[in-house]
Amino acid sequence: MTFTNILTLCGGLGFFLFGMKYMGDGLELAAGARMKKLLEALTRNPVMGFLVGLVVTAVIQSSSATTVMVMGFINAGMMTLNQAVGIIIGANVGTTVTSIIIALDISAIAPVCIFIGAMLLLFAKKQNKKHIGQIILGFGILFQGLSTMSGAMVSLRTYQPFIDFISSANSPIIGVFVGTILCAILQSSSAAVGVLQALALQGLMPADFAIYLVCGVNIGSAAPPLLSAINAKTNAKRASFIYLIYNLFGAILFVPIGMFTPFADFVVGTFAAPVAQVAMIHIIFKLVTAVVLLPFTNTIVNLSYKIIPDREHSSNLRFYYLDPQIVTNSASLLVQIISEIKRMADISKDSLFIAGNDFIYSKSTDREHIKENEELVNWLSEHLTEFFIKINSMELQGKDSEHLSRIFYVINDIKRINDHAVNLMEKSEEAVKKEVRFSDNARKELKALLDNDLELLDKAVESFTNQEISEDEQVELYSIEEEIDKLTLKAQENHVLRLREGRCGVSTGMLYIQSLTDFERVGDHAYNIACAARQDSEVLRTI
Repeated sequence: MTFTNILTLCGGLGFFLFGMKYMGDGLELAAGARMKKLLEALTRNPVMGFLVGLVVTAVIQSSSATTVMVMGFINAGMMTLNQAVGIIIGANVGTTVTSIIIALDISAIAPVCIFIGAMLLLFAKKQNKKHIGQIILGFGILFQGLSTMSGAMVSLRTYQPFIDFISSANSPIIGVFVGTILCAILQSSSAAVGVLQALALQGLMPADFAIYLVCGVNIGSAAPPLLSAINAKTNAKRASFIYLIYNLFGAILFVPIGMFTPFADFVVGTFAAPVAQVAMIHIIFKLVTAVVLLPFTNTIVNLSYKIIPDREHSSNLRFYYLDPQIVTNSASLLVQIISEIKRMADISKDSLFIAGNDFIYSKSTDREHIKENEELVNWLSEHLTEFFIKINSMELQGKDSEHLSRIFYVINDIKRINDHAVNLMEKSEEAVKKEVRFSDNARKELKALLDNDLELLDKAVESFTNQEISEDEQVELYSIEEEIDKLTLKAQENHVLRLREGRCGVSTGMLYIQSLTDFERVGDHAYNIACAARQDSEVLRTI
C-alpha cells in the first residue's frame, strides 16, 4: 500500500465523516424542534423511551450524540435516569441506520446527490429547502467518501502484511481491541462500521472477524459519553455508565456467539454482499442486546446507583428538597421548589431575629452565623433562579402556572429581607463599637417593628407555601403591613422629639433612623410574599 493510497484513504474517511455529520446536522435543523418536544414529552414507559431514542438517533446519525444530549437533559432536570435508560437503548439501535444505508450500495448516485444538494443549498430561498439541500449534499458526500475509501483499499488485497493479519486475526480479543480503538478514534460507531463496510466492499472483511470488530466498535462508542460525563452531575455520570454497560453486555453476549455458534455462517448464507453482512451483524448485535436488556431497565438504574453513589456534601450550599437532576412532573417539582423557598425564608428569618434583637439591645452579634446564613441564602437565590429559568418553559396548568410565574419575585423578596438582616448586623456592630445605648422608649418602638416583621413574614410564607390565601387572611396581613408603616412613622416623629429635647445623641440618632428603613423595608418585602399567594393576577409590588 503506497503513501498515495494512505492519503486517499484519509481523504475518503474525511469525506465520509463530514458527509455523515453534515447530513445529520441538516436532519436536526429540519426536525430539531420536533425532536426536542419528543424528548421532553417522555413518559416513564421505557418502551416509549426506546422508540424516541431510536427515532432521534436515526435522525442525527449518532448514538453517542443522543446520549450526550440525554445527559444534558438530565443535568437540566428535564429527564429522570429511568427515562434516560430507554432512550439510551433505543439510541443504540437507531445508530444502525447508517450501516443499512451503506449496505444499499447506491454510491453511483453520489455525484448526483452532491449536485442537487449544492444547488438547493446555494440557490434555494426558503430555509427549509436549504436544510433539505444540506441533507442531500451530506448524503452524497458520505457515499463519495465511502467510494474513495473503498478504492484506496483495493491495494490491500495484495498487501501481504494485511492479508497475514486478517488470516491470523481469529482471536476475539484482537478483534474487540481493534474495534474499540477504531471507534474511540473516530468518535462514532456509525463511522467505524462504515470503515468496516468499506473493507468488506473489497472482500477484506470476513464475517467471523467482523463479529468481534463490531463488538469492539460498540464498546468504543461509549468514549464520547464518558468524556462528556467527567464534569457532569451524578445522574449524568450514571447515564454514561448505563451506555457503557449496554455495549459491554452486548459484547460479552456476542463474542461467545461468534466463537461457539454458526452465527457467521448464518449471516454469510443469508446475505450475499459482504457489505450487507457487516451491516446485519451490527443490527443483530444492537437488536438482540436491546430485547434482552429493555425489561431490566430498573435493575440497570439500580446498578448505576451502586457503582456511582451520591457524593457526600461537605457544605450546606446545596438543595435539601429539590433534585435538579430528576424532574418527574410539574406538581412534584412545584412542591420541591416551594420547600426550598420556605427553607430560604426560615434562614432569613433566623438572621433577622438575631440581628434585630442584638441591634435593639446593643449586643455583640453572631457575625459568623449571620454571614453563613447570607452565603446560603445567596446560593439558594442564585441556583433557584437558574433552575426556575430552565423549567419556566414547562407546560403547567392553572394555579401551578400562576404560582410559578411569581416565584422569581418571591425569591428576590426573601433575599432582600436577608440583606436587611445583614444591614442590622452591621449596625449592631457599629452600635457596640460606639457604645450606643437606645432609650427604653426607642427600644420598645424598634421591638414592636421587629415583632410585626417576624409575624408578617411567618404568615406570608405560610400563605405562599399553601398557594392560597383567604379574604380574612388578606385583611390580616394587610393590617400588619399597615401597622408597620404606622409604627415607622410614629417612631420617626418620636425620634425628632427626642432630638429636640436633647435626649438623643447624633450617633445614636443616625443608627436609629437607618434601622427604621431596614425594619420598614422588611415589612414591604414580607407583604410582597403574601401578595404572591393571591390568585388575582394584578398584584401591586411596593418595592
